Amino acid sequence: MFESGLDFAKALDAADPLANFRERFSFPEAAHGGEVTYFVGNSLGLQPHGARDVVVEELDKWSRLGVRGHFETDRPWAPYHEHLAEPMARIVGALPDEVVVMNSLTVNLHLLMVSFYRPTAERHKILVEDHAFPSDHFAVESQLRLHGFDSADSLVTIAPRSGEEVLRPDDIVAAIHEHGDELALVLLPGVQYYTGQVMPMERIVAAAHEVGAMAGLDLAHAAGNVVLEMHDWGADFAAWCTYKYLNGGPGSTAAVFIHERHLTDPDMMRLHGWWGHDKATRFEMNNEFVPIPTAEAWQISNPPVLAMAPLVGSLALFDEAGGMVPIRAKSEQMVAYMDFLLAERLSRKVESITPHDMAQRGCQLSLRVVAAGIEGPEVFERLQQADVECDWRYPDVIRIAPAPLYNSFEDIHRFVSILSGVLG
Repeated sequence: MFESGLDFAKALDAADPLANFRERFSFPEAAHGGEVTYFVGNSLGLQPHGARDVVVEELDKWSRLGVRGHFETDRPWAPYHEHLAEPMARIVGALPDEVVVMNSLTVNLHLLMVSFYRPTAERHKILVEDHAFPSDHFAVESQLRLHGFDSADSLVTIAPRSGEEVLRPDDIVAAIHEHGDELALVLLPGVQYYTGQVMPMERIVAAAHEVGAMAGLDLAHAAGNVVLEMHDWGADFAAWCTYKYLNGGPGSTAAVFIHERHLTDPDMMRLHGWWGHDKATRFEMNNEFVPIPTAEAWQISNPPVLAMAPLVGSLALFDEAGGMVPIRAKSEQMVAYMDFLLAERLSRKVESITPHDMAQRGCQLSLRVVAAGIEGPEVFERLQQADVECDWRYPDVIRIAPAPLYNSFEDIHRFVSILSGVLG
């Protein structure tokens, strides 16, 4: 299927229907005089040219219109988040009313747990993965304390089996059922940040609901990476950042999903703010909260326009590319090509801890150096000196993530050639 020569990589790029999107992004300057190989979109996506254009446009509006920018022009500031609901919903497979762009990821997790972690004396446990991203773990522990529970009793963690790197789907479901009568919430990632494993999200949601627990997902490494069907899978809620695969810029505004069955529940507990109040009567300035019958009811404050503006330009590219299905198709071809080259040239020097099964992986490959005579941190440092942008995760993993909207097959070939040189 694949060949190892550079000409073959160039032929793949020539046949790639998404190849022209690469020109729509700004690549960073080379720190060491080489050609940048940017494989760290799992940490910070590249800047789309359109993102800069929209930010400048909003700055110009501010200069030209002042306060009138909140309600004038074709994209006014007051309802700015509304311009992002439909394209963001398409990214995660949701209805527009189920999605709102707001805040940052961990803030959103806390706000969502106010609504969806309602413990009782009998049902109070939260299930997370043992190697959860620390901010998720911290958020869950603090929510337990807030409700008067001790994490030693109420926090359930699941880990891979001894000698294995990733969680078995059957083991996740079994853990949910094991603690079912005491389980209030299951909060797991869509894609595990360290290994790159795509979790069995639909099965997780179904298992949680079977035992009477709420199901939440952290989609930080999944949104813009893999095809998602949040509405159809029936998750109670999800949250994600937008600066990784969604290319929204450093610290860009995050987003949430809340399933439509919860949107008009009169007994729903949430933290209220003016921006979640009925739009038709908001400026009557009364103190009786009337929730918007969409996910916007969870929005506390007005949208931070300059932090949201890059997403207008970025999400437009996803739609222009045809959505997540063709983007994912290219991603699968890219990681298969990476697998081929690594096996061809570095089979005894590097191993991937990311699942080989395509259904359990996204863009990211997590590589462990097993070559004799050189340690992982030195390999990472030498990759950086060769202008390869990737990242190191303690204790021994180099993460790379070829992003299909701006990375090429030639990038992959160059990376493997550089890594082969580093490892001798």
